[in-house]
Amino acid sequence: MPRKAREYPEEGEFVVATVKNIHPYGAFLKLDEYPGKEGFMHISEVAPTWVKNIRDFVKEGQKIVAKVIRVDPSKGHIDLSLKRVNQQQRKAKLQEYKRAQKAENLLKMAAEKLGKDFETAWREVWVPLEEEYGEVYAAFEDAAQNGMDVLKGLISDDWLRALEPVITSYVEIPRVTIDAEFEITVPKPNGIEIIKEALIRARDRANREKEIEVKFSYQGAPRYRIDITAPDYYKAEEILESIAEEILRVIKEAGGEATLLRKEKRIKKVKRKGE
Repeated sequence: MPRKAREYPEEGEFVVATVKNIHPYGAFLKLDEYPGKEGFMHISEVAPTWVKNIRDFVKEGQKIVAKVIRVDPSKGHIDLSLKRVNQQQRKAKLQEYKRAQKAENLLKMAAEKLGKDFETAWREVWVPLEEEYGEVYAAFEDAAQNGMDVLKGLISDDWLRALEPVITSYVEIPRVTIDAEFEITVPKPNGIEIIKEALIRARDRANREKEIEVKFSYQGAPRYRIDITAPDYYKAEEILESIAEEILRVIKEAGGEATLLRKEKRIKKVKRKGE
């Protein structure tokens, strides 16, 4: 299971924990990311309302996201709270946990190629990458998108060679897609042809850039939709501005009008070649 390089969690940190023992006054939980560490959750920290029976909220063996509210390494005490975790925080932590699981599985594959056990892999790869990136899968994403050289100096060349085919085949690269709509009118007999030409020119110019994909679709006169996919939101915004300027220029020269109506962004994953 994923684990942190630190021995103890920090106050305010969200952790994935498994309910171990339940008592009338609270519950003891095993911290999944901190081997050998347990935390205690008082009944008052289970829910924002008064709790009569703690078992109405947690069960033995249940995996939950809890917030660390106190840590005393000298006594080995870790106090946890369930009621201080909202839905968004829970979702974000579980997503982080799943990414750590993916990173662990990929690292095990690379370790097998080198004939090393996971304890060695964890010490030689996991710890330095987590210290540098905050999470290991983020390091793998950086390497997938920008090449293995970004990890040089952090891990040995042997590990770089073992990880490269694994990362190339299995790591997903985050991509941002911006959806926008244009309202375009050209009051001329050949207005549709002028609009089509303007969109094609703008699309083809943007698609020449590395890792940029632009698509137009007809939404019904006078609206046209554009989908821009880029490595990050800022690059997508930059391309949208460039395309909008080109479309506005061409349409204005033709005696028409063009307006950018709206835009929104979403995240999607794009597989690297090899899978």
